[in-house]
Amino acid sequence: MPERIQYFFSTISPFAWLGHRTLHAIAERHGVGIDYRPFSIGAVWEKSGSVPLGQRSATRQRYRLVEMQRIASMRGLELNLHPAHFPANPERADLCCAAIVLQGGSPADFAFAAGEAVWSRDQDIASEAVLARLLAATGHDANAVLAASKSPQAAQLRADNSAEAAELDAIGAPAYAWKGEIFWGQDRLDMLESMIASGRPPFRAK
Repeated sequence: MPERIQYFFSTISPFAWLGHRTLHAIAERHGVGIDYRPFSIGAVWEKSGSVPLGQRSATRQRYRLVEMQRIASMRGLELNLHPAHFPANPERADLCCAAIVLQGGSPADFAFAAGEAVWSRDQDIASEAVLARLLAATGHDANAVLAASKSPQAAQLRADNSAEAAELDAIGAPAYAWKGEIFWGQDRLDMLESMIASGRPPFRAK
């Protein structure tokens, strides 16, 4: 099987949304596929030692806000720095992505739309009504996906993705893996592309 990029993400992550299209452009340039791995940020944080936003220092919180603006400007995306529905529980939206994967589809457009809903449109992705609209707008059967998102299989896939991300030493969202080497954050996408282009073997912690 050809190598594929493992894309570990949550729909609530601003950095996953900000890097989403760039990741897909890289995959297209190099003719590689993407495996979509919606996961629980909290489950990964438990192992990596990261903490929720409100528990971080004021310095880190301020820097995050500046960084988000830099990236949005560079990527040409319209960013609402203080969205009306953040924090919001992303579990249902992430499970919709898992359900789409289980159905053999691609959650790429829906995942981007969910991130855009939070970070640009002031919409609440914890609302099933909002998710239904986003699913329909991105070409999915909203009722079928929402129903499947409540299945044990979708929950298990998300849990498995979270465990795999933690095992690979992902620190948070987004994280990308290529040949087992993990890249944390959309600001590492150029490093990911360099590895793909060069064909170098993965680096390991020793």
